[in-house]
Amino acid sequence: MSDLNKKKEAVRAIKFALFSASAGIIELSVASLLDWLTDWKYWPCYLIALICSVIWNFTLNRQFTFQSANNVPIAMAKVLLFYAVFTPTSTYFVKFLTENLGWPGVLATGLNMACNLILEFLYDRFFVFRDSIDTNERAQKKKN
Repeated sequence: MSDLNKKKEAVRAIKFALFSASAGIIELSVASLLDWLTDWKYWPCYLIALICSVIWNFTLNRQFTFQSANNVPIAMAKVLLFYAVFTPTSTYFVKFLTENLGWPGVLATGLNMACNLILEFLYDRFFVFRDSIDTNERAQKKKN
């Protein structure tokens, strides 16, 4: 890999991390607001917040990080496959850390978010957007 490609991948990883951090803020904010404003149990608040976060993160990373012009429904379906596996697995993981090992919830959630960041970046980079990186209008304008 050339130095230019290494730099592009490093920038891509930083962008992904920053957009993911903003998605985390959205997730925590939406869940907290719904929990505060409604009398719902916590899990529907969390689920709605997670969906908002995933849509936000997918949209920004598709457009700006991976600059992909691929088919949105297919790319989103691939991301949903990731979350179909990650959500129950991570929920069990957090439950295990907090209930069996006595970890504070915030620490377990932080570790979970770090795992999500790394795994989703790799999944998006090498599966979801693999063949369509730098194909959107923005990327094409930079090439010309």
